[in-house]
Amino acid sequence: MVIATIAMTVFLRTKMHHRDTDDGSIYMGALFIGIMTHLFNGFAELAMSLAKLPIFYKQRDLLFFPAWTYALPTWILKIPISFLECAIYTGLTYYVIGFDPNVQRFFRQFLLFSLVSQMASGLFRVVSAVGREVTVANSFGSFAQLVIIVLGGFIISRNSIKDFWIWGYWSSPLMYAQNALSSNEFLGNKWNFIVDPTTSNQTLGAQVMEGRGLFAESKWFWIGAGALIGYILGFNVIYTTALTFLDPMGKDAIISEETLNESNRTGAAIELSSRGSRSRRSRAREDQGQREGAEINTVDDPNRKRGMVLPFEPLSLTFDNVKYSVDMPAEMKSRGVQEDRLVLLKDVSGAFRPGVLTALMGVSGAGKTTLMDVLAGRKTGGYIDGSISISGHPKKQDTFARISGYCEQNDIHSPHVTVYESLVYSAWLRLPPEVDANSRKMFVEEVMELVELAPLRTSLVGLPGVNGLSTEQRKRLTIAVELVANPSIIFMDEPTSGLDARAAAIVMRTVRNTVDTGRTVVCTIHQPSIDIFEAFDELFLMKRGGEEIYVGPLGRYSAELIRYFEGISGVSKIKDGYNPATWMLEVTNLSQEEILGVNFAEIYKNSDLYRRNKTLIRELSTPAPGSKDIYFPSKFALPFFSQCIACFWKQYKSYWRNPSYGAIRVFFTVVIAFIFGTIFWRLGSKTSTKQDLFNAAGSMYCATMFIGVQNSQTVQPVVDVERTVFYREKAAGMYSPLPYAFAQVAIEIPYTLFQAILYGALVYSMINFDWTVAKFLWYLFFTFCTFLYFTFYGMMAVSLTPNSDIAAVVASAFYAIWNLFAGFVVPRPRIPIWWRWYFWGCPVAWTIYGLIGSQFGDIEDIMTDTKKPVKQFIREYFGYKHDFLGYVAIAEIGFPILFACIFAYAIKVLNFQRR
Repeated sequence: MVIATIAMTVFLRTKMHHRDTDDGSIYMGALFIGIMTHLFNGFAELAMSLAKLPIFYKQRDLLFFPAWTYALPTWILKIPISFLECAIYTGLTYYVIGFDPNVQRFFRQFLLFSLVSQMASGLFRVVSAVGREVTVANSFGSFAQLVIIVLGGFIISRNSIKDFWIWGYWSSPLMYAQNALSSNEFLGNKWNFIVDPTTSNQTLGAQVMEGRGLFAESKWFWIGAGALIGYILGFNVIYTTALTFLDPMGKDAIISEETLNESNRTGAAIELSSRGSRSRRSRAREDQGQREGAEINTVDDPNRKRGMVLPFEPLSLTFDNVKYSVDMPAEMKSRGVQEDRLVLLKDVSGAFRPGVLTALMGVSGAGKTTLMDVLAGRKTGGYIDGSISISGHPKKQDTFARISGYCEQNDIHSPHVTVYESLVYSAWLRLPPEVDANSRKMFVEEVMELVELAPLRTSLVGLPGVNGLSTEQRKRLTIAVELVANPSIIFMDEPTSGLDARAAAIVMRTVRNTVDTGRTVVCTIHQPSIDIFEAFDELFLMKRGGEEIYVGPLGRYSAELIRYFEGISGVSKIKDGYNPATWMLEVTNLSQEEILGVNFAEIYKNSDLYRRNKTLIRELSTPAPGSKDIYFPSKFALPFFSQCIACFWKQYKSYWRNPSYGAIRVFFTVVIAFIFGTIFWRLGSKTSTKQDLFNAAGSMYCATMFIGVQNSQTVQPVVDVERTVFYREKAAGMYSPLPYAFAQVAIEIPYTLFQAILYGALVYSMINFDWTVAKFLWYLFFTFCTFLYFTFYGMMAVSLTPNSDIAAVVASAFYAIWNLFAGFVVPRPRIPIWWRWYFWGCPVAWTIYGLIGSQFGDIEDIMTDTKKPVKQFIREYFGYKHDFLGYVAIAEIGFPILFACIFAYAIKVLNFQRR
């Protein structure tokens, strides 16, 4: 509807005349825009079909149904949608644009657009079923679009297509659509007159069609409609065949590169679950050397403090009567809740100390992660009350980020750097500048040994569940990335979630090693095994509603915890061999509170344990004599310029090791260059007729749109992944947003420059444009700026939206609008005055202006059909002046800068990660 509304106001009938072949070209452009709109609508079928394939393959292989019973409804259900889309488009545009007012021709156009829509849907379903994977399918889809559009009869006329490409013309379904739609319009009454009998006895409509190399015969409506129906049937048969015989693409295996010794050293952990059924009281009588938790708690030398190459100051964290609330959700307001705020933490108090490993536990919704986020300063909204102190001094968030680490539950890292590079990067940005490079590298090496990552130093991190590190290895990397900042306090959110017994034991050994260095470590944990639970020193237990019900030591075999809860009247005793963590959560849940008629939070607040904790909080909240508050002269460890260098270093590593982005983009560029070069072979030097100029301009227009849009689409997932990493790194206080934005923008420039030179050199020589230094450099300049602003536009779209899927939808809307106002389909002098402002606001229009103006704007040769110099025709038809190129160049530089600045600003002020 949006495109139809814009199209009908651009091609408004009061501005659309039937005087000469130039008028016919504008009407031809209106038909072309309609075809393109319905073709691009079909492109949405690609992503949808790909998303449904995994479920289809699973059901097919379990013999739910044969493939044809899945393919047939997919096709049938699209038919009414096509009819609806085409009815809206044709109904809005047909009479407003001023097509032939015969109702029969109206319904014929509607039918043809419906067939184009069905053909496009079938084509992209085939691409999804054959490609089966996003990158492959998108590349296939782009190539398919490219060939069928360029050889569809509008961009380049049939008479100008070389013999070795003419098969592509006859194979393109858009050629049949263009011929059928054109014969339906241009053989109508409005075009059925002879303009000048002295020059031609053909009707104006026939002249328009033959000038474009189309067939001026009425039978071509039926030929075109029949061919489109044939393509629809053919594509759906191929789709069904591909679904029947092709299997899904396999995922890359996740392979550990750690040595066999690692497996042997952690072998004991595998036995943990099988021993869990023994009586816990009988286990207490076993020899201490055979205790199951030994694997977790053992370090090489219990008395040696590892990770101490760089000194750090052990710090305690205390919090008293902390309350956290958010605005009351509208749903709860609608149900009659009167309060303005929803309280998630209710006057919570506690103390975390150096060398003590604390478990933060509770049922789902108890507020574990909420409390951790509040203490760590990671909340992006809400209201916080109460006092938080660091070794007796009030907590300041800017300072706190420098002396703390936060290991998130989701292990978020840049996928295309190695384990070692991830640690070097984190240490570079987070350690103070007085730590020299050698000390920094020694510290990184020691941390790698501490968390047992040394065997994986050269492994790429990869994407979770797809390639690279296993889940357990990623957990250890997450811990290591925080440790290399040499923090005094570390928060860990669910460090063992999603891990099996062996992997969880390895991670917990890493956590224990970290605590043994004298750091303060707090972990949220959800229903741990017996042995993991007993690795903790203290427990902070919360109930649903954000209140603490036990804060204190666990004791040997959880004896202190069990003694406390078994001392409450009515609480059932723990059974032999039962997991204390599971028992504790069962006996304290809300239903048990109702059955017993007690409030565990009240019981705790009336206990000696609570009073001892309050005393401890008061003691630790008083600064030690002679101690000073932690102070840093700047918010970040490195100055701005050094942050830029570090961020650019990581982006350089990431891009160099991401062939699925960089190499495929270059490959796509080379292939398109050869396709364009051979399709438009030697046409750049021909300027004797209008059609010659349209052919050359068509090559420029296609390159701008196709490669530009491809750049924009392919950069979006890359930026989306890196933005997620950026949120973590920004919260950790590694750098300010602008150095990150600078690095993301700057790394694209050399890649895009190489792409532009490669494309420009190939295409310029093959199409045979005028070989002068100035014109060649102009061509490269405009090509480079165009590829660059499209790339930055894709990045900008991601920065302004929550994810790359929404960014792709938003960006696509502007591709269609830019296509309409580019100046090729409708030249600027023919755009109505109320839309002409957007021509100057359309970046593609400036590119086309620059390319055509620089190549043809100064040619004095007389054209055979117009009897005018080339430059005069360019000025009158397109509105392009050669002496305006300087201003065009300024605009071409301005658009990349504008999009890059908006990207940087959006990265700085917008945060779509709400906590």
